[in-house]
Amino acid sequence: MNVANLQLEGLYLAVAAINELLISKGIVEREEVDLALRRAEQIALGDYRTEDLSAAERDALAFAPRLLAAASNSASGGFTPTFSELAKLVGQTKDGYPDQV
Repeated sequence: MNVANLQLEGLYLAVAAINELLISKGIVEREEVDLALRRAEQIALGDYRTEDLSAAERDALAFAPRLLAAASNSASGGFTPTFSELAKLVGQTKDGYPDQV
């Protein structure tokens, strides 16, 4: 596996943990995180360059906000699913945000 991919996996999990910390401290609501991630996905997919991308490339572009939303929606009691579980969930729900793992 490409080392950069492993670095990205770690980064996604770190951001997911920070999001969950912010929620647990009452700094933001889970719904606010979800809305921010939905906006990020829409901004990415609305970029002028996406016209030249294949469906698979657009899915790749939207992967990070979708994975982080899945992590946020799946988190409970400080538990976040593994990267593999989250990636599988994103693949199963590409057209919408998952509710839980």
